[in-house]
Amino acid sequence: MRDIYLARKRIGDLARRTPLVGSPLLSETIGASVYLKLESLQETGSFKVRGAANKMSTLSEDEKARGVIASSTGNHGRAVSYVASRAGVKALICIPEGTRSNKVESIKALGAQALVCGKTYDEAEDESVRLEKERGLTMINPYDDPFTIAGQGTIGLELLDDLPQIDTVLVPVGGGGLISGIALALKSASDKIRLVGVSMDRAPVMYHSLKAGEPIRMEQEDTLADALLGGIGLENRYSFRMVQDYVDDFLLVSEEQIAEAMVFALERHHLLVEGAGALGIAALLARKVEGPRNNVVVVVSGSNVDVPLLLQLAQ
Repeated sequence: MRDIYLARKRIGDLARRTPLVGSPLLSETIGASVYLKLESLQETGSFKVRGAANKMSTLSEDEKARGVIASSTGNHGRAVSYVASRAGVKALICIPEGTRSNKVESIKALGAQALVCGKTYDEAEDESVRLEKERGLTMINPYDDPFTIAGQGTIGLELLDDLPQIDTVLVPVGGGGLISGIALALKSASDKIRLVGVSMDRAPVMYHSLKAGEPIRMEQEDTLADALLGGIGLENRYSFRMVQDYVDDFLLVSEEQIAEAMVFALERHHLLVEGAGALGIAALLARKVEGPRNNVVVVVSGSNVDVPLLLQLAQ
């Protein structure tokens, strides 16, 4: 828990304290008070800047001089690029084919190199590990690093400050770094706070890894929640175990439900929300969240949506 407080001190100049806003419409839908934690309003358009900033704040001058590397489907790459640009550090981002163009352009605009490495996220991640060793770069892992996890955990501290009576939190899950950090902060305050992970039903690797009892790989499928694409690492050391230990429930939502949630956020709350960021809203609209609940928080993890795609969904 101390690591999360240290992270909050480190990242204050790079990551915003994001607002927690009420959603009367969702509250009416489920019969409980619902709040949206708007990580979509971060400078980089997603929560990823918290973990990237915390990890990179620990680098030595030698590591900074050699540069950093990361694998990403967009959001983590943009966060690493942003932090690196502020610190004067060179960054190489390994991305898979098909990464949405708006995310690729945002990485390049920040001065980082975006290198296509394979057809899938797992292939991009494998190549990033090879290049890390070959070029002497420092890996900024998007989910399975204690500094990354602690950075994401600062969201939990803000939730406790703003809504100490919180009892249920819905968090998007890809590699598990976000929900691990939030869960550590909230469960340290009260083990009665319920953590609910939400993934898309297309190749939800963490969900099936939990079922298998160990990290697995799955064939990647196209999804609106593209920020969550890819595996959790077969040698996962932190996030898999933390999700096992701290997460109380795990829900899956369909592509149709994700699309509905994205349009709901746009039309009812005037918010740009990407597919991954809309998963918690989708679960509530589909009435998938069961059990007692009074004060529910949905972590809206990102806003880096391809606008033409969102407008097409809204038609």
